[in-house]
Amino acid sequence: MSKTLAELTADMHAFVAAKGWYAPDSARPQTPRNIATSLSIEAAEVLELYQWGEQAPQEALAGELADVALYLLQLASVTGIDLEQAIAAKLQRNYGRAW
Repeated sequence: MSKTLAELTADMHAFVAAKGWYAPDSARPQTPRNIATSLSIEAAEVLELYQWGEQAPQEALAGELADVALYLLQLASVTGIDLEQAIAAKLQRNYGRAW
């Protein structure tokens, strides 16, 4: 069963809260900068799967893509960005761009 971005975001927040990472004294403070850093690191791990070839193990790729998506959802949420609206607006702007 598929979930909406809102449902996935709520699930992500529940997980982070359950780990105690939203606590003020967390060893892993969930600041926008820290989340953006983690997002970049996870994106690099996607690239690492393709480091020596054109194929990536499907299960590993799925896991890394999920990590990227979770950090993206979290960053959008904690910064007050409506990701669905931002994506739609960006696509609309891109249609008007010359490449």
